[in-house]
Parts: sequence; structure tokens; C-alpha cells
Amino acid sequence: MHGYTADKDAYLKRLRRIEGQVRGLQRMVENDEYCIDVLTQISAATKALQAVSLGLLDEHLKHCVAQAVAEGGEVADEKIAEASAAISRLVRS
Repeated sequence: MHGYTADKDAYLKRLRRIEGQVRGLQRMVENDEYCIDVLTQISAATKALQAVSLGLLDEHLKHCVAQAVAEGGEVADEKIAEASAAISRLVRS
């Protein structure tokens, strides 16, 4: 069971909303909307994706990493390294 399972429906709802935002961006470009308006909407979609990723990361730390740390050993080291790599990717994006 993944850490986000309890909130899966909420995550899916947010991702569908973001999908709609991206489709709206496509329409804006197709309709030759003003550049700044398109950029504003891109920023909103980016922030929405970041919020989802931070929520998933939080759930991962609370469940998967915490459980692995409680068990200890190599599994704990692997989960911590995995979480650190994920955080690094998020910071770079």
C-alpha cells in the first residue's frame, strides 16, 4: 500500500484539474492568445503540479520512509537515498 492511497481520489481530482489547465493552454496557443496570459496560466499549472508533488513527497516520507526507518538496515538506507534523490529532482525543477 502506497502512502498516498488514502488520498488517492483527491490526488486524481487535482491531476484531472491540471490536465484541464494544460488543455486550456493548448487552446490558448491555438487561438493566438496574448503571451503574458499564456505564461500566467503555465505558471498556475506548474504551481499546481508542484503542490501535488510536495503532497506525494510528504506522504512518502510519512509512510514509506518512516516504515523503512523503523525496520532499519539496508531498506532504510535505500528509502532515505530514494527520498533524497526525489527532493533533489523537485528542487531542480
